[in-house]
Order: sequence, then C-alpha cells, then structure tokens
Amino acid sequence: MGDWELHLRTLSNSARDSNVANDPASDSSLLQSVKKLYELCKAENSEDLVARVYTQINKLFQRSVASLSQSRTSIGLLLLAILQFYLDFGEMVLHDADPSLRTFFRSCLSREFADPVVAESTLEFLNVNKKKLLTSFPTLLPQFFPLMLKLIAWNGEKLEKSYMKVFPGLISPGSFLPLFPALVDLPILVVALEKVEKSSGSLVGNSIASMQKSSAPEMLLALMDEAYTGSTIGDGGGDSESEDSSSIDVADPLFLDLLKDENDGIAERHWTSPAMAATLQAVINTPQSNRLKNILRMTPWFLDVYFAIALRDVNNSLVCALIPLLMSRNATIFPDRSFSYEVRKRLLEFMLAAFQRSPDFIALLKKPIMDRLGEAYDSPEKTELALQLCWAIGEHGGGGRSHKDEARELFESLELLLYENLSSSRLGLGQESTFSSDNQTYRKSSQSRLLCFVVTAIAKLATIHRELLPRAHFSLGKVARSRISDERVWRRARDYLGLMTEPAISLSVLGPSRPSNGQMQNRGTVKWSDGASKMIAHVPFYILGEQEGPPFHDFLFSDILPRR
Repeated sequence: MGDWELHLRTLSNSARDSNVANDPASDSSLLQSVKKLYELCKAENSEDLVARVYTQINKLFQRSVASLSQSRTSIGLLLLAILQFYLDFGEMVLHDADPSLRTFFRSCLSREFADPVVAESTLEFLNVNKKKLLTSFPTLLPQFFPLMLKLIAWNGEKLEKSYMKVFPGLISPGSFLPLFPALVDLPILVVALEKVEKSSGSLVGNSIASMQKSSAPEMLLALMDEAYTGSTIGDGGGDSESEDSSSIDVADPLFLDLLKDENDGIAERHWTSPAMAATLQAVINTPQSNRLKNILRMTPWFLDVYFAIALRDVNNSLVCALIPLLMSRNATIFPDRSFSYEVRKRLLEFMLAAFQRSPDFIALLKKPIMDRLGEAYDSPEKTELALQLCWAIGEHGGGGRSHKDEARELFESLELLLYENLSSSRLGLGQESTFSSDNQTYRKSSQSRLLCFVVTAIAKLATIHRELLPRAHFSLGKVARSRISDERVWRRARDYLGLMTEPAISLSVLGPSRPSNGQMQNRGTVKWSDGASKMIAHVPFYILGEQEGPPFHDFLFSDILPRR
C-alpha cells in the first residue's frame, strides 16, 4: 500500500507548491502518479481506494483546467490520463464524465490540437473508449466535429489510420448536415490554419478563438476604413509587409466559420468573399504544402465513409435535406483538378443512389431540381449535374405514378430545356468566333450529350405518366424533324417516337426498373396487360432503327426489306 500513499502525497503536495499549482503539467511526476494510481485501482478493485484517489485526482483536474490560459506546458496528456480514470471509475464515485470531457475538448484540445503528441494520444484515447463514448456520450464527438477536423487537417498522414476508426463517431442526426460542407472544405481549412500560423505564430498552445478576438479591433477599423474611403478590407496598400499576409483575415466570416471548434449548425460558406477569392488565387499560383497534399488525398476517403453511413443508417428526411446541399456545392469545390474530380464523382454517385433508394425524393425536391436544370449552361460542372438529374427524372418517373403533378412540372422543365436548344444554343454555339475550335467541339459535344438525356427523360416520363404522351409526341416530333441539333439527338427522338407507339414494349424498355408500386420488372420483359394494347402485325422497333427519312410509323414491308 506504500506505493499508492506515495503517489497520493505527490498529488497533494502539488497543490501546496505555488509553481506547480499554477502549471501542473510542468511537473512530469504528476502524470506518472496519476497513471500509477489508475493501475493500482484497476488491480485492487477497491471502492475505498478509488474514492481516496478520486478526491485528489479531481482537485488536480480542476487546477489544471484553471491554469490553461497561463500554462506554458502541454497539459493534454495529464488531462487524458485523468479522463481515463473518470470513465473507468466514475460510477463508483458517482462522477458524470460528460462535463469533464467537454471541458477537455473546449479548453485544452482547442489549444493543443496542433501538438502531434497530444493529437495522437487523443485519438488513442477515443479509440480505446470508443464503445463507451458512443453509448454513454453519443453527442460528444458530433458536437466537436469541427475541432476533430482541425486535428486531422493539421496532423495529416501520420494519424490517418487511427482517425478513420474515430471518424464514423462524428456523424449523428445533429451533425450530419453541417458535417458535409465541412468535409468538402477540408482543403480550405488547411489553408486557413496555415495562414493563421504564418500571421499569428505557432498554433500549439494558442487558442484560435483568442486570435480571432484580438483581431476584432483591427477588423472594425478596416470596416470603418472601407465605409469612408472605399478601400477593400485586407488591402495592405503600399506599406504592407507582404502581399500574402493581406490575402486573408482570420476575422473574415468565412474563416471564422472554418476555424470554429463546435458544431453550431449549417453556416453559409462565403465563397464569393474577397478573402476566399484571394486565397484560392494564391493557392493556385503557389506550390501545395505537404499538409494540403495529404488532405486532398484523404478527403475523398472521408466522403466515402460519410456517404456509406448516410445510405445505411441515416433517416430519409436527413438524406433528402442533404441533396440540395450537394447540388449547391457541386460547382464550388477546391480548385485542384484531381480533387475536384474525385469529390464530384462521389457527390453524383451518392445523389443517384439516394434517388434509387427513394424515388419519391425527386418529387419532394422538384424545386431545386428544376433550378439546377435552368443552370445547365452556366459551367461544365452544372451541365454534368443537370445531365444526371435528367437521367434520374426519367429513370424514376419523376417520383413515381403517384406524383402526377410533380411529374408534369418536371416534364415542363425538360420541354423548356429542349426548346431552348432547338431555337438557339445556350452552350455558346452562337458565339463561335470567340472560342477556339477545340472549345467549339467540346461545347457541341456537351450540348448533344445533354439533349440526348433530355430526350430520353421526356420519353421515359411520358411512358410512366401516359397523360403526357401527346406532349411528348409533339416535342420529340419537333426534334426528329430538326436538323439544327446533332444527328444523334434527332435520331434518338425518332427511335423513341417509334417505340412509344407500342405501349407494352415501351413500358418494358423505357419503364422504371422498380415501379412505384414496388414490383420489380426485368428489362426486356413485355407485360401486355400493362401496355393497354397488343402488338400483332407491327414490325419490331429495332428493325426500323436504321431507316432514314421523316418519322412516319405506318411502314410497308417493302420499306425495310431489300429489293432483288
């Protein structure tokens, strides 16, 4: 028993030593004593011993937290050792560890996340206690997910494996939506942290929140200067020490949001702010740091886990609410070619998987979908999103047979998209003189690809909602007779017109793979009872696929059989 008395005396004496009391972490023997007492309590399994140890350890925790603002020594390891004692013996001494855990995140980790030793020990602590934390304190990690993202953004590759084990714990109903934009903007977070370090010194031991507060008076003066002189915030002028230092201000709304420690809901990302524009331009024109390269590589993996959990565990209402966020962020992604490709690929794949799981989403999200269709010509990224949305509308019948009104409105948006392209090219084909031949070829190809999807979506939508058939015949007939568009477009329109004259075959080929009534339908299987008519003497559609001329549909055999 002498050992534990010696260690208890060490903790007790530390309170009387003014130097140690003001900075407990400066005495390395305290950490060793806490660990030894923890091991002895484990071995003895004595409630009396735990109670005596708890009294001294709890006082040490309070002193350590109180000394954080003046401490010059990292205190994270000491607090983690005490937290481990709380988690394992809290029930014996009726100690609720939740406030202590939140105090650690809010007061200590926010200052020491950039310390590699503290970061590694924190992840080890979270992994060792993962089951207990998720069951007893399920809101802890979701509340502090911004701080946890800062931890991996700064420490990067070294902690990747252990962090991936912790990452699913950041996802909860309360963090699911705000976590998405934070993940997509991880590269911007790295840039912001590196800027703060460059302008304000080492991040280890300093609170970014206090840096933000200290910059507030300067920001107020800058706002006043802008109001009275018209100068731009962050404009260093001729006396600026460096051009780079004026390209970001930690008091800018974007970076205030990026550098926060706790989840406070979805915040608007100020992608159009002067600070963001300057920062992105600087990133493009300068070599990437190793930290940035690591996070560009890791972020798609985090998104894989996030989307997998979303499809498996998250309720439909949250998934449905995520899709508009996904659409809005599709065009605003960190400007690295490989990174933006990998992220957009995952965003579109998840969106289509969500529609496949719940076709009703298309009807519920009718307004944002129609808005995105109207933006199809603004950029290649928006064109690709509109193309995928066209496919989803047709594949899932605008939400299914029970959503006739929504399907009609979506059909009207597709019609508008079609007619705009027949009358003029919104993709820039009418301004050929301002573009190179390669650009013209790309734009023409993009327009033809989009129109092929629009024509297909119109035909599929009318197949499910037969009241739309007359309008579909009219619009596709205009395309089939047109020579303005690419040949592939009007040929496809002709093919669909021929197919739609046979309702049963049309439903088999163009109908959804999973109708809204839940019955599966194999492609190519003709259900005559669903077609409202039977095909008896008509020539099969595929034989007519190569016929030239206007889209007539009353054929003679002499029209298709070769003459001798």
